[in-house]
Amino acid sequence: MSTEFKPIKEGKVREIYDNGDSLILVATDRISCFDVILNNTVTKKGTVLTQMSKFWFDMTEDILPNHMISVDVNDMPEFFRKPEFTGNSMMVKKLNMLPVECIVRGYITGSGWASYQKDGTVCGIRLPEGLKESDKLPEVIYTPSTKAEIGDHDENISYEQSVKYLEERFPGKGEEYASKLRDYTLALYKKCADYALTKGIIIADTKFEFGLDENGNIVVGDEMLTPDSSRFWPAEGYEPGHAQPSFDKQFARDWLKSNEGHDWTLPQDIVDKTIEKYLQAYKLLTGKEL
Repeated sequence: MSTEFKPIKEGKVREIYDNGDSLILVATDRISCFDVILNNTVTKKGTVLTQMSKFWFDMTEDILPNHMISVDVNDMPEFFRKPEFTGNSMMVKKLNMLPVECIVRGYITGSGWASYQKDGTVCGIRLPEGLKESDKLPEVIYTPSTKAEIGDHDENISYEQSVKYLEERFPGKGEEYASKLRDYTLALYKKCADYALTKGIIIADTKFEFGLDENGNIVVGDEMLTPDSSRFWPAEGYEPGHAQPSFDKQFARDWLKSNEGHDWTLPQDIVDKTIEKYLQAYKLLTGKEL
């Protein structure tokens, strides 16, 4: 009889199980839009998220180690050796997470574009005049935010505030951690965005999370460069001056916006188009089918 496992934490899309000296992160096929979990599930979405994180973790080990131990359920307790955990589960090291979301922007879009239109800045960073929506930024910018509890919204902070924020929680380490988070974030983004571009994908922005391992070293945690944590645009047809099509939940978001009384349920064809985008991004980036 295999031991039963219950998640110790459930997010909108992911579940976390405690496995003694490691954790098991399961990316479900749930989909959330506008901070609401929809009634649909998107088959294979969890597998795309997990396998894509694995792909990037493997590629960036030369810059920084990460928390991944294995994505093979045969390395996990018997409870996880079933179809619903196969492909979408990752066993990871336990980390002491640093409570800063490390956001990096190479292009101006989303909330960054809204802020720039108001006062020419993004998260307090002044940008040149005359930028158009979706323009490539003259240089990549790092815009950290505080990590909110579920239900709260993350709050954008300046780099200087991130030093203070980390110093309060890790006395004597604020400056060191803040500068390392910034430098690692920029280095990871640069390597991966350059690679993605050669495969026909623009990574407009993304967010990383980091934690401390048992020796106090900073390592990459959470998920990495997935369509849920990043904006992926097709390089073909990229044209500043308006929003770009993307390889993520855009289909789902657009449909919900234009259909009143949807009761948070998508029609099947929108679900199919959504997973098609996820799978297409995975194939372009990795050269593999899922």
